[in-house]
Amino acid sequence: MNNTEIAKKVIDALGGHENVRSVAHCATRLRVMVVDEGKIDKDTVENIEKVQGAFFNSGQYQIIFGTGTVNKIYEEVVALGLPTATKAEMKAEAAQQGNWFQRSIRTFGDVFVPIIPAIVATGLFMGLRGLLAAFNMPLEGDILTYSQILTDTAFIVLPALVVWSTFRVFGGNQTIGIVLGMMLIAGQLPNAWVVASGGDVKPLIFFGFIPVVGLQGSVLPAFIIGILGANFEKAVRKVVPEVLDLLVTPFVTLFVMSILGLFVIGPVFHVVESYILVATQTVLNLPFGLGGLLIGGVHQIIVVSGVHHIFNFLEAQLVATGANPFNAIITAAMTAQGAATVAVGVKTKNPKLKALAFPAALSAFLGITEPAIFGVNLRFRKPFVLSLIAGAIGGAFASILGLAGTGMGVTIIPGMTLYLGNGQLLTYLLMVAVSFALGFALTYMFGYEDEVTEGAAPAKKPEASVASAPLVEVAEETLVSPLSGEVVELANVNDPVFSSGAMGKGLAVKPSEGVVYAPADAEVTIAFETGHAYGLKTASGAELLIHIGIDTVSMNGEGFEKLVAAGDKVKAGAPLAKFDSSKIAAAGLDDTTMVIVTNTADFAVVEGVAQGTVAHGADFLKVAK
Repeated sequence: MNNTEIAKKVIDALGGHENVRSVAHCATRLRVMVVDEGKIDKDTVENIEKVQGAFFNSGQYQIIFGTGTVNKIYEEVVALGLPTATKAEMKAEAAQQGNWFQRSIRTFGDVFVPIIPAIVATGLFMGLRGLLAAFNMPLEGDILTYSQILTDTAFIVLPALVVWSTFRVFGGNQTIGIVLGMMLIAGQLPNAWVVASGGDVKPLIFFGFIPVVGLQGSVLPAFIIGILGANFEKAVRKVVPEVLDLLVTPFVTLFVMSILGLFVIGPVFHVVESYILVATQTVLNLPFGLGGLLIGGVHQIIVVSGVHHIFNFLEAQLVATGANPFNAIITAAMTAQGAATVAVGVKTKNPKLKALAFPAALSAFLGITEPAIFGVNLRFRKPFVLSLIAGAIGGAFASILGLAGTGMGVTIIPGMTLYLGNGQLLTYLLMVAVSFALGFALTYMFGYEDEVTEGAAPAKKPEASVASAPLVEVAEETLVSPLSGEVVELANVNDPVFSSGAMGKGLAVKPSEGVVYAPADAEVTIAFETGHAYGLKTASGAELLIHIGIDTVSMNGEGFEKLVAAGDKVKAGAPLAKFDSSKIAAAGLDDTTMVIVTNTADFAVVEGVAQGTVAHGADFLKVAK
């Protein structure tokens, strides 16, 4: 089947020209905005020749073709009449998709996602301290004080983090935002936790009737203050003469918003927040594990809807109280989801599906279930439904056992660290085992019957855009690191196409400098005009994709400098590109750089040989036939 025929089949499966708003592409996938998701024949899409997977993400239907091939398919669908858009335009359009509630929750997620790593780290610190205590090695004196700094700081300054991140999302000055947030927990205010403990410390009474305390650990008041503050600052800036902007705008913003925050928004929404927390705890504490049954059964449905970020707020509140039973329940739901995917992978004889299922399951067990949901379970429907049943039972079991983590943001394998110090690790592992067994058994016995579907041949390696010159072939090759930085396992990359292994095996690097070097003597087969991605072919026949950052195609080349072109022959260590991590961060993107062997199926061995901090030129990946 040639590319024109493939493009026609893609358009038909998408519901025809009239169902496509716009189409764009990045280094690996065709990105489509559609009018009606229900008109897409997803089974047909996933079985079209050269398609390596498809899923919805960020309001876009993304069809994975791989490097080189995607360019050609894009040209064909455009030639057949599909409307085009830049990646940035598609991202802006995706942000407007859904009803007001979905858009609001998406915004809520944009605020909280950057904060989660700090909360995760704090929870791990708590777990390590508890683990030492469990081995009769309690911390004392200055070391105990230091450990409390590690475990308490993030929650003390949580309102400041929330206001800062909200200003960032809503376009305010982030420095003003974090200063405003710090005012909510200023040392001159009575500590909210101390006041709540019922001691001698009482709220300050302003104007004779307004009780004021610090907002330590509060989330909702800080979120509301951040929204109003960012928009108020922008409104002030519009009316203040430019010559006075530096002096007047910060002064007026902080003065007005501090009054509203401390005397109006803070007291009112702190009460609202307390009611939300009580309601959440009431559901979680329903008898006979009913709370866990309910949440465990619906959590992954909510993930599919894309509004699951609302739980970040609830979990932050629970963690601030000292225990997070919600974490254990959603761990059960996610474990069942991954187990169902494993069952499909074990049972199927379709090599394409098997190659997709196991990496997707691994991603789920590391806490990211979208590849398992969209790549496997929803595709066959029954595995998804049965995983919901298993997740509900596992959630009920978690509730009955009284499991509660010391933090948030990590589940299943990395989530074990949240149960190290509270004496619940073995119980947690039992719950995970039960959830896995249920998800696997139900799916294996009732959820999947292997079918030989048209087009379900083994995935073909992506086409190169430039024919490779003859190289001295070798059967085994060690590729060196193309960057300096911290090595990241591919499963931990925040992009389901890479983390699921759909593009092939490899490693990623969180860069410490902005230069990418050739990992071997190779021919450059692809050099994207945007400078963010490169394809190379080495002497062993390894077809490499080096993708600088996640979703960085949206930057349209800003911050990237190409140093090579397609067809160039390069030596190991030759510079391929330069990039500016600060500009990537300013765009709200991740500069983690993926190095993928896209034709992994051609090799018996593709394995990482680098860990921790790596310098460019150090041994990185081993490939062998």
